[in-house]
Amino acid sequence: MSRGLLRSSAVFSAMTLVSRVSGLVRDQVYAWQFGASPAMDAFFVAFRIPNFMRRLSAEGSFSMAFVPVLAEYKQQHDHAAVKELIDRVSGTLAAALLVLTAAVVLAAPWVMQLFAPGFEPGSEQYRLATQMLQITFPYALFISLASLVGGVLNSYGRFAVPALSPVLLNLSMIAAAVCAAPVMTPLGLNPVLMLAWGVFAAGILQLAFQLPALAKLGLLPRPRWGAAHAGVRKILRLMVPTLFGSSVAQVNLLLNTAMASFLIAGSVTWLYLTDRLLEFPLGMFGVAIGTVILPHLSKRHAATDPQGFSQGLDWGFRLCLLIGVPACLGLVLCAQALVAALFQYGQLDAGDTQMIRLSLMAQSLAVPAFLLVKVLAPAFYARQDTKTPVKSAVVSVLVNLGATVSLLLAALYLTDAGQAALARSGGDLRMALGQIPGAHACLAAAIALAGWVNALQLAWYLRRAKVYARQPGWRRFLRQIAVASVAMSAVVLALLWLWQGWTGWPWWERGWKLAVVVGAGGASYGAALWLQGIRMRDLRGH
Repeated sequence: MSRGLLRSSAVFSAMTLVSRVSGLVRDQVYAWQFGASPAMDAFFVAFRIPNFMRRLSAEGSFSMAFVPVLAEYKQQHDHAAVKELIDRVSGTLAAALLVLTAAVVLAAPWVMQLFAPGFEPGSEQYRLATQMLQITFPYALFISLASLVGGVLNSYGRFAVPALSPVLLNLSMIAAAVCAAPVMTPLGLNPVLMLAWGVFAAGILQLAFQLPALAKLGLLPRPRWGAAHAGVRKILRLMVPTLFGSSVAQVNLLLNTAMASFLIAGSVTWLYLTDRLLEFPLGMFGVAIGTVILPHLSKRHAATDPQGFSQGLDWGFRLCLLIGVPACLGLVLCAQALVAALFQYGQLDAGDTQMIRLSLMAQSLAVPAFLLVKVLAPAFYARQDTKTPVKSAVVSVLVNLGATVSLLLAALYLTDAGQAALARSGGDLRMALGQIPGAHACLAAAIALAGWVNALQLAWYLRRAKVYARQPGWRRFLRQIAVASVAMSAVVLALLWLWQGWTGWPWWERGWKLAVVVGAGGASYGAALWLQGIRMRDLRGH
């Protein structure tokens, strides 16, 4: 059981590593070419809205509803019935997304007011954000269909192609950024506008890239309307509750993006780059584990194998903690070094580095929780229980809102900078918020708190459902992680104490020193685990 899971996760993670590295290069190009500016804030808002749809489909609601039903059809029906399901789902999904895309493109000015209320209507930033949203939103249509294709491929054990397809997004965006100034400036247009066209092209490329692999399975869809099809109706019944439950982290990010639009110019960009750094552990490992484990759990549930279901969960929990704890510590300890080495070039200066460092340290505290949710949520969706994650998600979003408001009010009334801003603005809260340096870190801290609330709630509900039995050896396993994490932290802190002043060094010096810090920290963590007896077979055995 778990040997296959580990191998599949390794394949997915390897392909995702290529995607994350190309994504890092993409973000470095952004920082070098455009920096943290009002125009980039506008682009990141315009991109986050269709990207939210991608998260719903690729890693959330649609996948969580579609994959268990597809697994059930594979288990109980023949190839023709599976093909019919895919045809009907693809046709229904495409029709719904066409209507949604048309509505958002036409209503883009009002949509932008909803998601970025801090952008002043009529301003250049607001106009640019609206124009870019009209270009980027069709990406949601193409990438959602690509996610359907990826879900089918994952269910048949073809993990490499879906995991590699995001590279096309990064390559498209890099090309758009590099070509931006030469193409747009002579036309009298903002170069950032070119990035929106890069997003549009990427959606088409990612869908087209996966279709040949689907054709080899004999499952290339002939889209047809399927609202009356039993499988489609079942997916819709499962999907509606999961729209919220499986996407709570993205809902929180959207809410915080809206709040960040009220803050100092550059705040949206700082939070975006913070989120991108967190994508390394979350994207490489969390999404990989969650993507691989959902078809496995769905199959075990369909086959009425509670022991296999429980063992799959136990394996996922251990792997999440084995990765999440050191990732959390590493991101917190190395925040300044990471940001300076990776992003402080061209238009992004040392002041931006300090701002990103603050939000990265705050949000990284929840990395283990974010990873655990990638296993906890599929545990419910595989059993076609969509209501429980929604309960948890509602509480998590409320906690995020409450924490965001509380922390921002504390920054206004309990700090010298906040009180000075209130005095300068004559008590206008909106104007005062736009004058507090570092206020965006409050939003990152709120996301971290909400992430832990979501994970702990799901764990409690799972325990109450009695579908998970803890396997032997957990106490020893946690002790091994703790000892290894202490060893890693000691090595990293020693090197950071030896090397100070990251923002003032040339790029090549920052680069090799960061490589030494990360390499030494990772090696010490791995060595400490090995000395305590953890071997690769232990990861296969749970």
